[in-house]
Amino acid sequence: MKFAVVVNGSPSASQAAATALRFTEAALKQGVEVLRVFFYGESVLTANRLTHPPQDENNLTLRWQQLAQQHGIELIVCIAAAVRRGVMDEREAKRYEHTADNLAEGFELSGLGQLVDAGINADRVITFGGRA
Repeated sequence: MKFAVVVNGSPSASQAAATALRFTEAALKQGVEVLRVFFYGESVLTANRLTHPPQDENNLTLRWQQLAQQHGIELIVCIAAAVRRGVMDEREAKRYEHTADNLAEGFELSGLGQLVDAGINADRVITFGGRA
């Protein structure tokens, strides 16, 4: 069984990213292959390396990075949603003439084609969070 995971909710204002992470961890333990996680809408803020949660909260960015590294999962961030919210890799920062980038390591900016591809190649697409 192959899953693709789509996350829509803000990491600080909803439980979407945290719930998606726990679901993905559980799926992997059950032997499910997770092809890709696609962050869309407010969830792109999960990929901002300049945010740091309080000590008593989970660092979702770090946990996603660790999970992806351990299991070879692609963490794809919708480029349009990310740039709109100020999340950029080095290339996009230069393109928009910013002095710095802030995309966390292990996350990749890409377009909706990656979401379509995941839907074609996965047996199931699981979505967390309502509105994008």
